[in-house]
Amino acid sequence: MSRTIRFNAFDMNCVGHQSPGLWAHPRDRSWQYKDLEYWQDLARTLERGIFDGIFIADVVGYYDVYKGSNWHALQQAAQIPVNDPLQLAAPIALATEHLGIGITASTSFEHPYTFARRLSTADHHTKGRVGWNIVTSYLESGAKNLGQEGLKRHDNRYEVAAEYVEVLYKLFEGSWEDGAVLRDRDRRIFTDPAKVHEIGHRGRHFTVPGYHLCEPSPQRTPVLYQAGASGPGKAFAAAHAECVFVAAPLKPMLKAYVADIRAQAQAAGRSARDVLIYNLTTVIVAETDDAAQKKFEEYQSYASYDGALVH
Repeated sequence: MSRTIRFNAFDMNCVGHQSPGLWAHPRDRSWQYKDLEYWQDLARTLERGIFDGIFIADVVGYYDVYKGSNWHALQQAAQIPVNDPLQLAAPIALATEHLGIGITASTSFEHPYTFARRLSTADHHTKGRVGWNIVTSYLESGAKNLGQEGLKRHDNRYEVAAEYVEVLYKLFEGSWEDGAVLRDRDRRIFTDPAKVHEIGHRGRHFTVPGYHLCEPSPQRTPVLYQAGASGPGKAFAAAHAECVFVAAPLKPMLKAYVADIRAQAQAAGRSARDVLIYNLTTVIVAETDDAAQKKFEEYQSYASYDGALVH
């Protein structure tokens, strides 16, 4: 049976992302991450290459464990400086027609009520092309700078994430009925109040009694991404994610991961094919294999080992 090959670019609103040191290469453009023209040019290139989407990673915090400081992270631009990914959704959408835009945001560092508005706004602006990569975060520096004593235990973070997503489902899907927005000029009625409902959420981690601030966006609930590799992460992905990212270095490992996710998805009442799984792959494009190998060796010569060890 033939299947569709899907491509999803992987980037980050920073210098280098996962290639520390490559910013020094004369052809590198990642230092232009601050410029919308850079992102729009990249987006157009991806769309010409028939990519399904671009997935933009993110961290809140910085890497300060290696050698006891963030010196090497700063020196080698190892995911710092890093800008907000969600603000890239609208300009990328303006430059393209079909490209999906996956945005990373953490359930540990932002309240679901305000984030729901930001995500619905992005879905409106992109006309239904935005996705959310759900992460629970792993940097203690991020937690400390947000006034938290430290990160919750790993499994507890997924417990919070599960309730976080529950709140968003209620806001996106249950607050505004279809047809609530009338825009009736003659009767001077923009919204029918009887079709807008409080969600009444009172849980262990969040209390959100009221209405969603946004009218329904094109998708209502955007496409959900997840990249969990742990037991709780895979269970969460199987229950919620439509796209799952994995970095399996060998085919047997990838096969086992895919089988596990699909089995858990079925156990959660979903179809195994409801989940699209993307494996992280680095591709070097050249006219011949020899030319590609030379490019690879040239790129390797710029690698920063301190920058890599920072991660």
